[in-house]
Amino acid sequence: MKKTLAFLLSLTLLTTIFSGCARERMPSPADPVTLTMWHVYGSQTISPLNTVIDEFNRSLGSEYGITVNVVSVTSSSAIDKALAASANNEPGAEEMPDLFTAYPRVAEIVGQDNLLPWDEYFTENELSFFHADFLSEGYFGEQLLMLPVAKSTEAFYLNKTLFDRFSADTGITADDLSTYDGVFSAARAYYNWSGGQSFLQINDYYHYAYVGMKAYGSEFIRNGRLRLDDEAFRTIWIPLAKAAIGGGICLDDGYAAARWKTAEVIANTGSTADVLYQPAEVIYPDNSTEPIEAVALPYPIFTENTSGAIYRGGGLFAMQSEDERRNQAAYLFARWLTEKEHNLEFVTNAGYLPVREDALEALFADFSLIEKENYRSVYRAVDTMLDSYTFYALPLYDGASEIQSDFETNVKSVLKTAHNQYIRRINEGEDSDTVLDALAESSLEELKSLSGK
Repeated sequence: MKKTLAFLLSLTLLTTIFSGCARERMPSPADPVTLTMWHVYGSQTISPLNTVIDEFNRSLGSEYGITVNVVSVTSSSAIDKALAASANNEPGAEEMPDLFTAYPRVAEIVGQDNLLPWDEYFTENELSFFHADFLSEGYFGEQLLMLPVAKSTEAFYLNKTLFDRFSADTGITADDLSTYDGVFSAARAYYNWSGGQSFLQINDYYHYAYVGMKAYGSEFIRNGRLRLDDEAFRTIWIPLAKAAIGGGICLDDGYAAARWKTAEVIANTGSTADVLYQPAEVIYPDNSTEPIEAVALPYPIFTENTSGAIYRGGGLFAMQSEDERRNQAAYLFARWLTEKEHNLEFVTNAGYLPVREDALEALFADFSLIEKENYRSVYRAVDTMLDSYTFYALPLYDGASEIQSDFETNVKSVLKTAHNQYIRRINEGEDSDTVLDALAESSLEELKSLSGK
């Protein structure tokens, strides 16, 4: 039966290729192709994409003489830098990969003319299966240069085991974490209850600000500039600042998953893909360990009348080759990876969303497709959000990556300095509420100053 299915798939692919693309040369076992690849899926753990790629190499890849060789699994920022070094022929730079996953901004780095236009290989019918919003992000003018392979949104992660103890003593429940007001109130209470431990880490303050200002009917970014002097920004900044300055929010660099391991934080906002790195236990300073139950909740809302979250995730790029076999090989791999069965296998082991409509419908119709309970928790949260949330893609503009990075750095620097001042001043006998109010206001002015406002 499997051989019959494989034969039919091969026949379908050949028909599509020769009728839709009319290419002269195809890879084959007698004329094989090896494609190198850089990607971001699982840089600190077992990569679910590598597992699926191995399956491709053993199946369809073997039939066509195609091998996809993953030579780097790293972060998107590291891929940006490596691509720039390769494109500029910098000393010691790696050779440009044939395939890589990245955000749209890299098209400028490597040059659009150097990238494979997927729409010249995928037929209109094949592209019609993709979720339209996901696909639209990959177009540069009339050409589809970035193919969606996985998308994520954001959620609120909670170490339920430790939170339940806090809840039993304070009466604060998981329901209170549905809004940012509730989250910040819980953060301040947890700091006092725990004797000075942070409750929360926000992995992306830029996303927080973008969604928050949307909730209040304004825009965080206009004409490539951050609008920190807008009243809506002040509205979302002051509650955040008070919670952070008071000690309830971790302001150190790095991602939250590492701090979950040592219970330095017990909650965070972040990508649904963060579940891939979520620990199953915590380690205490005395080296004792404890298993934990982790849950994902919908991304907190800012007002009762508005709910929104960022959706994100780059896509698959291919370098266009003069050797048509290599272009065809890239297409065959990309087509295989985005088919329902293979895409679901990949994304549900990584906390992402599939990119085709049929796969999305299958996923949310039956959570039994997902093996691990903490992953099911993520998709249940997303399912809830799909009913009422607006999902936003971050805008592209000149210097966006640098502006976002600077904003993250400035927010943490300003709030950390203010927190240290808060501790010093209340230790000197000043009223805590008065100091907190003053430092929240002054932190806003300091942030504006650092951002050139």
